[in-house]
Amino acid sequence: MADRSAGSGDHPWSFTWLGTDRLLARRIARPVARFLEIEAASGLLLLAATVIALIWANSGWSHSYTTMLNAHLVLDAGPIQLSLTLLEFVNDGLMAVFFFVVGLEIKRELVKGELSDRRAAALPIIAAVGGICVPALIYLSMNAGTSASNGWGIPIATDIAFAVGVVALLGSRVPVGLKLFLLALAVVDDLGAIAVIAVFYSDSIDALWLLGALLIFVVILILQRLRVWYIPIYVVLGTIAWYCMFKSGVHATVAGVVLGFLAPARPLRDDLDANTVVADVRHESELAAADVQAASFLIKETVSVGERLLDRLHPWSSFVIIPLFALCNAGIPLTMDALQNAANSSVTWGVGVGLVVGKTVGVFVAASLAIRFGIARRPRGVSSLHLLGISMAAGIGFTVAIFVTGLAFTTAELADDAKVGILGASLVAALLAAAVLHLAAKRAGADELAIEAAENAELFAPTD
Repeated sequence: MADRSAGSGDHPWSFTWLGTDRLLARRIARPVARFLEIEAASGLLLLAATVIALIWANSGWSHSYTTMLNAHLVLDAGPIQLSLTLLEFVNDGLMAVFFFVVGLEIKRELVKGELSDRRAAALPIIAAVGGICVPALIYLSMNAGTSASNGWGIPIATDIAFAVGVVALLGSRVPVGLKLFLLALAVVDDLGAIAVIAVFYSDSIDALWLLGALLIFVVILILQRLRVWYIPIYVVLGTIAWYCMFKSGVHATVAGVVLGFLAPARPLRDDLDANTVVADVRHESELAAADVQAASFLIKETVSVGERLLDRLHPWSSFVIIPLFALCNAGIPLTMDALQNAANSSVTWGVGVGLVVGKTVGVFVAASLAIRFGIARRPRGVSSLHLLGISMAAGIGFTVAIFVTGLAFTTAELADDAKVGILGASLVAALLAAAVLHLAAKRAGADELAIEAAENAELFAPTD
């Protein structure tokens, strides 16, 4: 039987193997592709990877989990020599790609997103500052003067994948303005976490290697000014910059962020419209291969390099790197002794209270004051209850919080206590946020019905 399209005529799947009626495409490939298009899919995969890591690390096969993390990966290419465990490769190497994507997202928001409008940007920026300072102060107040005080940076981060997943559960009942606020808040939050990592969680600095990384960044800027647009050159230069940063003592993921900032956020041909180029091609009666290639180049260059890189790398970051990071870092022992130690640890409580209470208070109070004094405007359709719920969602501090834990603590006991705090607090914050946002959605619906009833009563009221 001939293959036929299974999707709508204009869907990208329609004319590929994915859109056929073959059993593998219909039963496996298309359902997987649809799942990856769901807004909360990355959060679900992250949750699944976390559960697998916890089960594996606390099962009879826990030794194989430890063996996997300590497996060595060696690269010996002349002057470039690296010997990393799998855990180090994920945390220092793959997470640099994650932070590169974060850098791309931050620049996009600054250039043409929510943060490009000073008035609109004021609210998430002020809220994020409150959400960074209050959790850090709470943690320090509970661990000041101890060897664990270095962990103050752990509860300052928000996990956007999980937070968006919680919001996505309510679908269209959450105002669009609230979703945009959360995304902008997470971007500023990530920027703050990156600054903290670069300044406070780097080892002793080797100035020569750091200078080498800075020179590579300058070369990249010069090539951009010369309009060199061949991406493989930048991949090679970016890899060298990462290696120099890795050897310098500044955490290697900072190189990913800088490279993300350096990626062009505006298209090479912003004077062209892709639809116009397509229309011109359609009107040609005969097309040579060179014509198609030229049109393809023009269409591609109407979109910035940053947008194209973000489009290509975001799925890898969300669906591969972050779940793999969780798989390698979330496997902590949950024996009764470990849980009792964590329950009695000021690290666990400092992280937990910092995330659940500190984030909520910091984000909500800062945002409310900014709105109250006219510094920022309230997003359309967002009530104070909505704002409280999203402030609670900001307390889901999973990925970056665990990442900072690995930088802050060198002892396994402190790191495990912090991770228990992160897991417990993220779960509590997610449940509270979902409950409050659900209540806010119900109240908003009731208010709309009341307004509609009042308008109808006024419309149909008898006249004298």
